[in-house]
Amino acid sequence: MLSPVRPLVLAVLFASSGQVQGQDVPAFARERPSVQSGEPILKFNGKDLTGFYTYLKENKWGDPKGVFTVKDGMVRVSGEEWGAFATCGNFRDYHLIVEWKWGTKTWAPRLDKARDSGILLHCVGPDGAVGGQWMVSIECQIIEGGCGDLLMVGAGDRKPKLTCEVRTGPDKQPYFEKGAEAITRDGGRYNWWGRDPEWKDQIGFRGRRDVESPLGEWNRMEVICDGDTITNIVNGHVVNVGTKSSLTEGKIQFQSEGAEIFFRKIEVRPLMRGSK
Repeated sequence: MLSPVRPLVLAVLFASSGQVQGQDVPAFARERPSVQSGEPILKFNGKDLTGFYTYLKENKWGDPKGVFTVKDGMVRVSGEEWGAFATCGNFRDYHLIVEWKWGTKTWAPRLDKARDSGILLHCVGPDGAVGGQWMVSIECQIIEGGCGDLLMVGAGDRKPKLTCEVRTGPDKQPYFEKGAEAITRDGGRYNWWGRDPEWKDQIGFRGRRDVESPLGEWNRMEVICDGDTITNIVNGHVVNVGTKSSLTEGKIQFQSEGAEIFFRKIEVRPLMRGSK
């Protein structure tokens, strides 16, 4: 798993179609980790969910409503039931590349709420341990206005810990800022650096500094999991970095959480050792 060929150098930023530009982007948001990754060890094949399986709160490993379907080279997640499709295998020390876009369909109880999904990293324990639908994990949030937040997804006495350098916003919440005070938590959320402090849980919300693309346009999310460090990159911008993660290996889940979302690329590439 750690002997790939033809390395992919993580050096070129992906062009963003979001609104944030120029002075709105802090310098640290351009500082990608200088690592290399190899050929994919898991890749969505554009035809079916080979290498993945599904799990839903109500129907467990069944999917009678077709929440997860593959058509035209894309995975469609309807959002109708809470759950996820997950990798069959466990991964550590990898570069995850995902291209996704929102659909237009939403479902109660989030019918008029911000479109919501997420990528769960280092998933461990049984399926459905959290809320009946997800695994204990660290979440890279995908939600309108908050794409790039990091969350600790725990259950009972199984609460993952993560450290993040943050400033305190006007809303008293922590926002990622490199060089600021480092705090450690086992729950809650670390906001990405540009999240609007006046964020509202309403459909179509966009903040002034959002790097997420507008509705219907594709986004590229990259996550670099290197030891106990998680670097979250959205459309070429480093939006959040967590360190000292208590979880460093596990499955990867892609959530169904009340909003239609499409995935056209999913690649897991192993990090090349000695590349730092």
